[in-house]
Amino acid sequence: MQTRRRLGLNVLAVPALAVAALAASLGACDRSRGSAVPGPAGAAGPGAADATQTSQPIGFVDVAQQAGVSFKMAFLPGEQGRTFKINLYDHGTGVALADIDGDGDDDIYFLNQLGPNALYRNDGAWHFTDITAAAGLLVDDRVCAAAVFGDVDGDGDQDLYVTSTRGGNLFFKNDGRGHFTDATAAAGLTLVAHSAAPAMFDYDADGDLDLFVTNTARWTLGTRDPSGRYFEGPSGLGAIATSVVEHDILYRNDGNGAFTDVTEAAGVAGDGWGFDTAVIDFDEDGRPDLFVGNMLGVDRLFHNKGDGTFENVTSTAFGGRTSWGTTGVKAFDYDGDGRLDLMAVDMHSDMWLPISLTIPPIEEHRKYKGLEGPAVERGFMTSAQSAELNASMHPSPLAVFGNTLHRNLGGGRFEEVSDKAGVETFWPWGIAPADFDCDGDQDVFVPSGMGYPLFYWRSSFLVNRSDGTFEDHSRIVGIDPLPGGSNAKELIDGMLAPRSQRAAAVSDLDGDGRPDLVVVNFNDHPFVLRNTFPARSWVELRLHGTRSNRDAIGAVVTIRAGGKRIVRQVETASGYLAQSTKTLHFGLGDAKSIDSCEIRWPNGSVQKLDGLKLGVVTDVTEPADTPK
Repeated sequence: MQTRRRLGLNVLAVPALAVAALAASLGACDRSRGSAVPGPAGAAGPGAADATQTSQPIGFVDVAQQAGVSFKMAFLPGEQGRTFKINLYDHGTGVALADIDGDGDDDIYFLNQLGPNALYRNDGAWHFTDITAAAGLLVDDRVCAAAVFGDVDGDGDQDLYVTSTRGGNLFFKNDGRGHFTDATAAAGLTLVAHSAAPAMFDYDADGDLDLFVTNTARWTLGTRDPSGRYFEGPSGLGAIATSVVEHDILYRNDGNGAFTDVTEAAGVAGDGWGFDTAVIDFDEDGRPDLFVGNMLGVDRLFHNKGDGTFENVTSTAFGGRTSWGTTGVKAFDYDGDGRLDLMAVDMHSDMWLPISLTIPPIEEHRKYKGLEGPAVERGFMTSAQSAELNASMHPSPLAVFGNTLHRNLGGGRFEEVSDKAGVETFWPWGIAPADFDCDGDQDVFVPSGMGYPLFYWRSSFLVNRSDGTFEDHSRIVGIDPLPGGSNAKELIDGMLAPRSQRAAAVSDLDGDGRPDLVVVNFNDHPFVLRNTFPARSWVELRLHGTRSNRDAIGAVVTIRAGGKRIVRQVETASGYLAQSTKTLHFGLGDAKSIDSCEIRWPNGSVQKLDGLKLGVVTDVTEPADTPK
């Protein structure tokens, strides 16, 4: 068992002087060493840069600057930096990938807190052009969080929905040439809330995309910052936890350009603090279900009953055991048994130690017993404080304080196997699965870390061993040490600022058959990570619905090749403020041919494909007469 060290945050109060003293201490230490902030176990520990590495390993190379991606996510100076507060503004912003101009490759849309969002057109050959202003998508007047692209009107192009923190969410119609028009009011989508992740899927099987929006709580204050651009936030997770919750919202697409709020009738309002969503037909009954990750409280699984309503089946499906502080969720088949599993990463269970000038030891792969984590047993919190904390958070006695991996057993049941599978991580935000090494099994990138004024912590790159377990290869694939170093180039209040990742999305950006990564760095420039793993056999599919929704969201494809069964699902936004490509990628290892390919379309019909060619992207249009 590895031991690592970290700083914790007192949820009951975070005195400004303590934060200042901590930052000064770390800054002084860093200036005296003249080096990057160390990992929790020192220079040789798992979070540190490897001084012995002198060449770029096979895995990933950051090409953002060379490719023309100059965007920088900018934090709110009244909430971060020298005035650092513990609130949801430190959750950062997201990224969405989609082919917005119909040229066959995915473009990149970054969200921002301070300043404009940014849309980059993929010109091919690793060149991107900033077309934000021309596309009408600057959105520089509010704090944005996440976005989702989808063809909501069935006209063949990607429309856009953007969430914000109390600034009003936005809906844009695409004219088919990559220009967007604000249609928020006309569509009836004038929601003002503390929104997080949007998702599009066809819950009522009428052939068009509906919209689900997760919301957290009314955690901002009533005062605006001096510029008037945003509402100020409190400091301390204790203050956050007592906020009045805001419920999630399901909008039905009426098919005439407008949406109707059907949340109450559908039964998916949830308990508040909704943060991320995975769409999954977990029981394979032909209807898309909803897995909702809650950032304060247990997650929820809603079963689609097929009559416009959902049933909360969390207890029966999971035995009630879900992560308590979830930020990102994802549905994918991790073990190759043909069934979609569910993974959740728990950021907030890693945040229960008080700030200290001495970094306390922690065990990286250990689950916590409760909200207080090891705080009481190590003297960082009294029993009375622990009792107050638990009372304010209302945790379920079955909650898991750490990551969860729910293995789909079939029959509507899951088994929690995160520890056996080796996916417990520290300070995780999101989940970006893909077969990065093209061996037929899905690996997982987990963007992680808190950043300034805390210490640097690596993101995880979990390689699938093909036996139901994962191994972290972050230090040998170009993920850790970070491209460009562990600290940002710009100082904060005269001190080094450790870098940290938030959202991550996947797409084969250059069409070479290897999935690439786009990663948002908090208050920093993003990574565009080109996949440099050795080339292997592959095939990619772009599905186009006719009787199903045009984007084929919810379609599941099963390919058999090289002795493996490989399952992929066309997804909406998922994984933590992120939307990955809708193009399905299948790594085939050393296979020379495909034995079979079966598509289960969202409307339940099944299509078999023969003669798929390796090494190309194949467009597949849903037949009009495919039997169910």
